Amino acid sequence: MNRVLQSIHDNLPQWVADWFDVLVPVTEVVLIFLLALAIMRVARRLIARVERDYGLPATAIMLTQRVLGFFIYGGAVLWALERMGVSGTVLWSAFTGFAAVGAVAFFAVWSVLSNLFCAILIFTTGPFRVGDMIEVLEGGDKPGVKGRVLDINLVYTTLLEEGQEEKTILQLPNSLFFQRMVRRWSDERGTGF
Repeated sequence: MNRVLQSIHDNLPQWVADWFDVLVPVTEVVLIFLLALAIMRVARRLIARVERDYGLPATAIMLTQRVLGFFIYGGAVLWALERMGVSGTVLWSAFTGFAAVGAVAFFAVWSVLSNLFCAILIFTTGPFRVGDMIEVLEGGDKPGVKGRVLDINLVYTTLLEEGQEEKTILQLPNSLFFQRMVRRWSDERGTGF
């Protein structure tokens, strides 16, 4: 193929030969994306036929189309970049570098995100409220941390622990309440449940 293109390039006038090096990759990229669109159109028709014949749920169809689109269009982008002269090694190095940085960043903020999500669950499900007396148990028979809930924020739940001699304030991460058993007592007014 390269010999054919080279012989065509050599037989063209100079002004056309100057544009030939630009037009060939651009034409190849356009053809790659047209091919990807055609493949995706055929895939959608096949998926629609399977949906009609087997009565699959709409969410399964949508998920299948998105996954296929990701692979088809992603492959088309990689192929187009390769045709434009971008090295596959460079692309792979960039992808793995970004993936590694993303993984490190995700694990660095995982505990914060976990506590935020658990705070939303505490607010919506209401396993306890401000003013309730709770105990976070280590096991079914072992005593744990016990105190009155003073505050629930996006990261911590603050408990007032009443000991024999002094009162202490504990800040427990919200994710702890979904990893341990929590015992809750009704308040003195009898409205805790």
